[in-house]
Amino acid sequence: MPVTPLGRSGLQVSRLALGSWRTYERISRDQGIRVMRAAREAGINFLDDARYNDETGRGPMPTGYSEVVFGELFRAAGWRRENTVVSNKLWWQFWPGETPAQELAGSLGRMGLDYVDLIYAEVPPDGLGLEDAVGMITGLIGAGMARAWATLNWTPEQMERAWQIAEREGVPGPAATQPPYSLVRREMVEDPGMRNLVATRNIAIVASYTMAGGVLTGKYDQDPQAGRAAGLLGQPRVAPAVAAGRELAALARDIGRDPAQLAMAFALLNPSVATVLFGATQPEQIRANVGALAVAEQLTPDERDRLSAVGC
Repeated sequence: MPVTPLGRSGLQVSRLALGSWRTYERISRDQGIRVMRAAREAGINFLDDARYNDETGRGPMPTGYSEVVFGELFRAAGWRRENTVVSNKLWWQFWPGETPAQELAGSLGRMGLDYVDLIYAEVPPDGLGLEDAVGMITGLIGAGMARAWATLNWTPEQMERAWQIAEREGVPGPAATQPPYSLVRREMVEDPGMRNLVATRNIAIVASYTMAGGVLTGKYDQDPQAGRAAGLLGQPRVAPAVAAGRELAALARDIGRDPAQLAMAFALLNPSVATVLFGATQPEQIRANVGALAVAEQLTPDERDRLSAVGC
């Protein structure tokens, strides 16, 4: 598995990253361990976790059970902490009653970790100035709770302003950002302002949602109940991905490729993208998705053009 620098963070991350959004608490513990082990065996060293509200009705706590399960599986699957890049999210959900340090401390306690390598910060809440927010976020690094920070849903202008503040104060600026990026969701990564920011500030793009929640794989044409998008395929926000999925499936048949691997290859081919984040509930998905790396390298210029035209 090739690795690449994560912006200016000093972290080296695998070109594919494994996420855990709405995943591990929904499958068995044994299945979760198999998924985690398959990722490690494939050479993935970048794991993304986050706190969110329990949706299973079985969690022992209303929010953050996802972090508890992640931490348990991390240890059970035999990951070595010093060899793994672990990220988490700062949501500001309980601000101002809870500071970023208190929020992250809660996450670390639930995961059973001493620190995260990368903390993604959501857009600061109303009433909190960017200068104060940057100070508190970078304070997490100074306290040894995180090694670097990144943004979530910030505009290029906000990120540039954060860098200006960081340079003035002598603290780290945001090293990365995690936008959705797929054949049907290109605007954030391909925005001219974002492209300029990536070039001038060495911001690493961690591309998420590259398969549009699985819709681009075409699996719903075979089984409309195949995943989380079941029952949503006719909605206006999902319909473009359904149509693009059919285009992608046709291209895959024509050139002898797998649609899911092509969807990921689209993101991997963008030089601004450092790594592609995906989720998996089966170890076989890990092994299949790793094949996207070879596909991205092997596509001919004409095939790349045809892939890029899907969904347009």
